[in-house]
Amino acid sequence: MRTITLSAITAEAFAPYGEVLDTPASPPRQDQAGQIQNTRPTARANLALIQSDPMDRLMPLHRLERHPHSSQAFVPLSVAAYVVVVAPDRDGSPDEEGIRAFQVPGQVGINYRAGAWHAHMMTLQAPGVFAMLVHEDGTDADCSFAPIEPLTVAFPEGA
Repeated sequence: MRTITLSAITAEAFAPYGEVLDTPASPPRQDQAGQIQNTRPTARANLALIQSDPMDRLMPLHRLERHPHSSQAFVPLSVAAYVVVVAPDRDGSPDEEGIRAFQVPGQVGINYRAGAWHAHMMTLQAPGVFAMLVHEDGTDADCSFAPIEPLTVAFPEGA
């Protein structure tokens, strides 16, 4: 089974998949902190609360998902730290050679671009709660899944 190593998230490393939502660049407010995308006029904004389990309960990963027509933002509400797993797109499927895993501090959110391949949300220690924003119309076009070769996520040596 493959193992990928966590690295600390940076805006530059995450840019191909979306935006890192961190402290406002110019306090007290940062407008347009993330690009909200919705390509379907019939899809409505869905602000949901998501409870996520710790990474070790959810391993190994067997699939990734994407929302082809909507961005998807996650803002941690009660999370110490969490894991984001992403992959580039290759002809409509995840490019498994490019899968990356990022460790994200609990005060930082993320916003996936429409079509970005990613795993479900996973915390590091205890279960956590996120606010999630996505546009959906209740059809199969809301989300697509793709199987991947099973993999686990590991901490870097010495961490």
